[in-house]
Amino acid sequence: MARRRNLRPEEEEIWQAVARTARPMHSNGTKILHPKDHGKDTSPFHPKEPMVPVLPQRPVAFRLGEKAKPVSGHDLAPTLSQALASAPKQMDAKAYGRMTRGKLVPEARIDLHGMTLAEAHPDLIRFILNAHAQGMRLVLVITGKGKAKPDHGPIPTCIGVLRHQVPQWLRLPPLAPLILQVAEAHLRHGGAGAYYVYLRRGR
Repeated sequence: MARRRNLRPEEEEIWQAVARTARPMHSNGTKILHPKDHGKDTSPFHPKEPMVPVLPQRPVAFRLGEKAKPVSGHDLAPTLSQALASAPKQMDAKAYGRMTRGKLVPEARIDLHGMTLAEAHPDLIRFILNAHAQGMRLVLVITGKGKAKPDHGPIPTCIGVLRHQVPQWLRLPPLAPLILQVAEAHLRHGGAGAYYVYLRRGR
């Protein structure tokens, strides 16, 4: 075993300069030892203090979704009937109530049931233009409710294509300027398979 010796002043000065610039490779609390401290116990832990094991904490019991905020309902698109019923009322409220209760008798009607879109659209335009030109106020457009058919495609098809398309045609030119209100018909006039079309007064 090599005999230890004290550092000479110039060696001590060199050592201190090196120690000031040295950095440990791992930040585990190890410090650079002075040559005279080699062989001494410089551990930061006292050997007489027992190590207390840290036990993992038990996970807190929880219920899936317990922190989710309650919702009053699902944000679904309204049905065709709901959309028509919630549309702004352009006609007299009393007359609208009588119409939707089936108390007003349509002055004319057109039955588009069984037609294709290409056949129904021009017939609807011709019918509404003629009814308005004759001064009629309430007419009935029959579309049918549509029947469910086998659907093997990746995109579901709409049941009752005419029933869904007619209200859109009525909101477009050349018919829109002539129409005051559109509503689903009362059961005595066809229910969900027909529409009341209330026309504006002719000028």
